[in-house]
Amino acid sequence: MSLLAADRPLNEIHDAMLLDLDGVVYIGHRAVPAAPDAVGKARAAGARVAFVTNNAGRTPARIAEHLTDLGVAATPEDVVTSAEAAARLVAERYPAGSEVLVVGDTALRQAVRRMGLRPASVDTGAAVAVIQGYSRNMTRDLLDQGTLAVRRGAFYVASNGDATAPGEWGITPGNGSFVRVIANATGVEPVIAGKPMRPLHEEGIMRTGARNPLIVGDRLDTDIEGATTHGAAGLLVLSGVATPLDALAAPEHQRPRYLAWDLSGMNHTHPAVVREEVREGDRTRCEGWTVTVTGGTPRLEGTGDRLDGLRALCAAVWADGSVDPSGPAVREALARLGW
Repeated sequence: MSLLAADRPLNEIHDAMLLDLDGVVYIGHRAVPAAPDAVGKARAAGARVAFVTNNAGRTPARIAEHLTDLGVAATPEDVVTSAEAAARLVAERYPAGSEVLVVGDTALRQAVRRMGLRPASVDTGAAVAVIQGYSRNMTRDLLDQGTLAVRRGAFYVASNGDATAPGEWGITPGNGSFVRVIANATGVEPVIAGKPMRPLHEEGIMRTGARNPLIVGDRLDTDIEGATTHGAAGLLVLSGVATPLDALAAPEHQRPRYLAWDLSGMNHTHPAVVREEVREGDRTRCEGWTVTVTGGTPRLEGTGDRLDGLRALCAAVWADGSVDPSGPAVREALARLGW
């Protein structure tokens, strides 16, 4: 997996933009500064936009309202949540009217109801499935009830497995951290509906009718791995969780095809990264930056946009298995780029 060049803006190459929310469009109650204008430009170029989130704690209507308040025009139909994907997984397996124990918030209960299922919060012995989703108000009682139902044999689905979530005050526990409580207590691993598994992005692709979507996110293990799972191009933005060091150390199935500072990158061209063999070893160039790898040690030289330097460094490190992506030479190169 290597970085791609784009001589046209990505919004002209891809017919739909499937955008993560936390860390990409907003962080907590604040918009990522570039996001409102970037979404407007993508739509003006003819690309369809869907907001695809692993967060099952809010309804599409609430999320659309939040986006609109931040200057990003959105309707509930533009928002695809992991709660909807999880509820669809159960609805495809069990008949309408089946009881489902919901370990989560009102948004998850509403998604279950919209799929023709009957949500419950107490294990009566009748629930055919347990769906667990992110809640800022997760209680011991809900976790207990979910554990009882899963131990009894109920089909166990989690909206997503994110261990953490970005917030106004920093990184906080995500749904995946709470999922471990029930999984550890029962020995049963849930079926994951959200990214990087297929159901959530499939819902977004179906919603937009995309033939060539661009999947945009700030997490390697959900957004970018999800793009790889679908055989789609992934754009990693550095406005949220992932750091340049994370990108350098990414395993092949979590490597993005494009890098950008923020969401504006979906409206830009992307420079080529060129590799060649030289006497000293292997050389990788991107615009004004060059990385030469000799004996497993990379050396970065050049000037210009430091993101181009990171592009060259990523390509060099990914191509040479002898380079330690978190070693001192790589860290020195990142320090030269200002990280």
